[in-house]
Amino acid sequence: MDSRPLVRISTLLLAGLLAGCQQAGQQTAEQTSGTEGPAQNPGQANCSPLETRPAKVPSQRPTTPDQTRACAITSAAAFDVTVLAKGLEHPWAVEPLPNGDLLVTERPGRLRLISAQGQMGEPIKGLPAVYAVGQGGLLDVALSPTFATDQLLYWTFAEPRGAAGNATSVARGVLSSDRRSVSQVKVIFQALPAYNGDKHFGSRLAFGPDGMLYVSLGERSDLQIRPQAQQMNSHMGKTLRITPDGKPAPDNPFVKQAGALPEIWTVGQRNVQSMVFDAQGQLWSVDMGPQGGDELNRLEGGKNYGWPVVTFGEEYSGEPIPNSVTTKPGYVDPVYYWDPVIAPSGAEFYSGSAFPAWQGNLFVGSLKDRNLVRLQLENGRVTGEERLLSDRKQRVRDVKQGSDGALYVVTDEGNGELWKITPSSASSK
Repeated sequence: MDSRPLVRISTLLLAGLLAGCQQAGQQTAEQTSGTEGPAQNPGQANCSPLETRPAKVPSQRPTTPDQTRACAITSAAAFDVTVLAKGLEHPWAVEPLPNGDLLVTERPGRLRLISAQGQMGEPIKGLPAVYAVGQGGLLDVALSPTFATDQLLYWTFAEPRGAAGNATSVARGVLSSDRRSVSQVKVIFQALPAYNGDKHFGSRLAFGPDGMLYVSLGERSDLQIRPQAQQMNSHMGKTLRITPDGKPAPDNPFVKQAGALPEIWTVGQRNVQSMVFDAQGQLWSVDMGPQGGDELNRLEGGKNYGWPVVTFGEEYSGEPIPNSVTTKPGYVDPVYYWDPVIAPSGAEFYSGSAFPAWQGNLFVGSLKDRNLVRLQLENGRVTGEERLLSDRKQRVRDVKQGSDGALYVVTDEGNGELWKITPSSASSK
């Protein structure tokens, strides 16, 4: 009698038993963590994760133990929130001035000065027209590193490009002494190609310690243009590094690569709306990912961050991202990711003296969850997470630290607000 069928049956039974045990163990781990998504990470076994909601993509697992669902932490700093201004129409960025006043962009195309006391000025004159449709409009604003002497402002905006469509551009101009207008306005950079769409323009600006201007650009969202995030003849889905007058930085990583646009610094990003340098001069970004795939990344020149071929998350329809994986050699894994997403926007590393307990923490605006996320980092990894301002139920679009150590926040609402966060007056009594 041939015993091979019996051996095969026994092997199949054993495999089935092992699979059942493995599945049961996985279910137990997920039930213990209180989620239907990633189980509590082994690297954080001695704490409770902040995020306990079911994951949108429960089959995806973190590449490293501390890559998602960080420990819940509670702020040791009591604070007050003062509403400095109301009636802003979808404000997108806030930029503190050295004297305590603040510049605020409104997506329909207005740039305003708001005094340190909250007095709102008329729209500043002289800005070029913007494509204010969908997610487009007037976006980020930044001061020149030598603003004290040259009064130069830089800003990004969705620029109408006629029949070709539209795309993100960078302009600069000199702010007048009365703060009512800008002059010598020049568009110093135009992203290519133009496209007839209304989504994923990016775009943040950050001047680096090297004096170069870093610009983040979205990949315009739609399936037909999305692959350009991986194509070197397109600016879409990239971080750029340019000189203050808009030329490619001469030592950029791809300047000698045939067919590559010389402004490109990093590749493979979806819609970066958070970009900020830490105290050590390292550039970080938070990329608004697909459903279940927002990412915190440490950006390094010449690196590829994966989108849309390497990513966490899924399409908003619930379908998988076509032909994608969560990790792959040659691509940079995110330092941290959120599933469910927070829909991140502006970010700031805190370095002020007003809140010593927050020094070195990264604050990230959340549009979807309507709060301000505080991340605690150690040795380049996220070790704790807290959600602040949830009771105010407004979409946090940007956060910046002022020279006074306060944090300034704008909310992306039709009746948007400007907030000032300061140490609690009650705690000082």
